[in-house]
Amino acid sequence: MKISKLIIVIALFAMQFGLAQEKADVVLNKALTQAKTENKNVLLVFHASWCGWCKLMEKNMNLPTTKPLFYKSYVTAYVDVQERGEKKKLENPGGQELMNKYKGETAGLPFWLMLSPKGEVLADSFDDKGENIGSPASKEEVASFLENLRKPPI
Repeated sequence: MKISKLIIVIALFAMQFGLAQEKADVVLNKALTQAKTENKNVLLVFHASWCGWCKLMEKNMNLPTTKPLFYKSYVTAYVDVQERGEKKKLENPGGQELMNKYKGETAGLPFWLMLSPKGEVLADSFDDKGENIGSPASKEEVASFLENLRKPPI
């Protein structure tokens, strides 16, 4: 009986460990490696499961008219941050710290960065006024976002 309980505890621990989210720096490094190989930039998006604007941005990025724009020039990577309650386990460890490193600590979500394959910041989701446009909605925000998307890999 004791052995079966021990096996169950080990199995549960292994399952929990296997379901853990990747560290944020691992997510970023994988995207940078892929970007170098494919001669693309990286679109790094910080988001959360509860964030309506995050869901809207992802939906808009996957539309038939926009998806080819992203796929052609970007490796898109997502880092989950700022989750609440039970969903906290969805966060990528180190995600908030990575977001803070790029001055996103007070930006809100989604917060995104466009990075060269070398990891250099080409653009972020702050507009000229220093406000996070996260999920571009107005005509001006969309135009600014599209202008940034067209930046070639460095």
